[in-house]
Amino acid sequence: MIKIEKANLTHLDALSVLFDQYRVFYEKPSDVAGAKQFLEARMKANESVIFVSLDAHHQMTGFTQLYPLFSSTLMKRLWLLNDLFVDASFRGKGFSVALIEKAKEHCRATQGCGLILETAKTNIVGNNLYPKVGFELDQQHNYYSWDV
Repeated sequence: MIKIEKANLTHLDALSVLFDQYRVFYEKPSDVAGAKQFLEARMKANESVIFVSLDAHHQMTGFTQLYPLFSSTLMKRLWLLNDLFVDASFRGKGFSVALIEKAKEHCRATQGCGLILETAKTNIVGNNLYPKVGFELDQQHNYYSWDV
């Protein structure tokens, strides 16, 4: 059984551990306290929407974090699916798909025009997962970044 809930401050301790694992996956140094501060700030300021997945024993298995954006050309809200992570011991059991489906549901409920995401070309799992759940690889646009 998979349960998806909108995260709140009662989820913060378990969510912070998973968020730290997510950051370590992306080769950042472990910092559970920093993860907790970051997530708590996002929640308190309503700057993101976080959904968590739970197994039948109410153990947190994963999360997704969405940030609101806007499409000027469509004049609608657009959601950035910035983070998606499932603990390694729960992968391949449908938790990622359930989290993505909840993100889609949230997009529809907020009259959004869509979800966007990016992932590394080397992320084989993600690059196989996203087309299976309805995402299309954008072949028409170049994405650029600038770092401080």
